[in-house]
Amino acid sequence: MCGITGFWDLKNIYSSQDLKNIINKMKACLKSRGPDDSGIWIDNKQNLSLGHTRLSIIEPTSLGRQPMISSNNRFIIVYNGEIYNFFKLKEQLQKNNISFRSNSDTEALLEACSFWGIKKTLSLISGMFAFALWDRKKKELILARDRFGIKPLYYSLQNKLFLFSSQSKALIKHPKWKKKVNPNTLADYFKYGYIPSNKSIYQDTFQIPPGCYIRINLEGRIKEKCYWNLKEN
Repeated sequence: MCGITGFWDLKNIYSSQDLKNIINKMKACLKSRGPDDSGIWIDNKQNLSLGHTRLSIIEPTSLGRQPMISSNNRFIIVYNGEIYNFFKLKEQLQKNNISFRSNSDTEALLEACSFWGIKKTLSLISGMFAFALWDRKKKELILARDRFGIKPLYYSLQNKLFLFSSQSKALIKHPKWKKKVNPNTLADYFKYGYIPSNKSIYQDTFQIPPGCYIRINLEGRIKEKCYWNLKEN
């Protein structure tokens, strides 16, 4: 289990130190999910910050540290989970002259997204996962969740401020995010005894639905795409 978090402010400008301070506070909330290591990555021009807390299992060395940058320097990923067939993916990518620095499933997932694109990669991978992928070229952020929603992934968009995290408590650490309980979701909780898998207790805050991913662009437009559902498989 690891923790992922980040934010992209499409409206306000931050200093490098502000970006660093905020993402470190958000990341610190997730230490219990990943006590072995942690890291951040910041794009100062885009006001975008990514954070990760790591539970080292498959690749225990520093070569598996996240956020991780693709070999072509185009993509950056923060990822939580396990890709069961990553050795097979790695072998296919190596046949296409993709080189690897580590034995981590993170790097296999990252290079797969870089080489095949998000749609094909999600159709090929098997596992439990939640990840965020930043595309430097398109200036686009992609968030994806596994087929059954085993790994959590929350996101929120308020006044051109986009945030995401493995747990909603990290969102509270951003000074511009407004914490307000959603009465409709609260009613769902009292009715069903749980919060539905695509909702959150907070307003303007949701979970990526199982088997789906979203894209958010420079204009703050969010597009959701479901790549798998039980009825069709």
